[in-house]
Amino acid sequence: MRTLRTHAIILKRRDMGEADRLVTLYTPAHGKRDALAKGARKPTSSKTGHVELFTRIDALISTGRSIDILAQAEVLEPFLPLREDLLRGAYAAYCVELLDRMTLADDQPAHDIYALLDATLARLALESDLRRAVRYYELHLLDMLGFRPELQRCVVTQELLLPQDQFFSYSEGGVVSPEGARHTLALVPLPLATLKLLRHLQRTPYNKLIDLRIDAPTHNDSERIMHGYLRYLLESRLQSVDFIRRLET
Repeated sequence: MRTLRTHAIILKRRDMGEADRLVTLYTPAHGKRDALAKGARKPTSSKTGHVELFTRIDALISTGRSIDILAQAEVLEPFLPLREDLLRGAYAAYCVELLDRMTLADDQPAHDIYALLDATLARLALESDLRRAVRYYELHLLDMLGFRPELQRCVVTQELLLPQDQFFSYSEGGVVSPEGARHTLALVPLPLATLKLLRHLQRTPYNKLIDLRIDAPTHNDSERIMHGYLRYLLESRLQSVDFIRRLET
């Protein structure tokens, strides 16, 4: 077996046998991978407390033919508010579920995605506008994975969009103008205010968005568009969406 040392963020964990845990890690140089934390459920284990969800750890992984072994784990950033606040934790669960569903364990470098996830968990742990952080995460994750929604031109006519209410096509992956809508089915309304917000989030560094205030209707509408697009791409609904909605009602 060879070993690798890496920073990692814990996406999932499942109990295995009587004392072990199988954890799904996301790493900057090796992407997503599963590793078995032997004895992690024992109170005396050195890994107890170091394999919590959403935690950033320093990991020593022994790679095997059938399964990797998490030989050592040390917490670097616990992101404690994500486990102490139910709503913050629910949004964090949504972000890691989305990443898990949209990526494979392919042992490929993923530095940009790892940095985006790490920064998003930090924002969810500290900021008040959780939905702003999540919409930014969705748009930039889609961009990194090759599913960037087209928000500048009509995906049917290829013309630049005018400043007016538009439509969105999940199947075409972008905005459809009123003119293009005459030739396209299965569209959903996209108000101009929502389009402006999505464009701003897509093209602006996050540190330039700190003072951005978003009203509830625009938040709700941008969420509707993004959840619909993601549901189309994944061909199913993310489980964490329903839990978040129950918390917010």
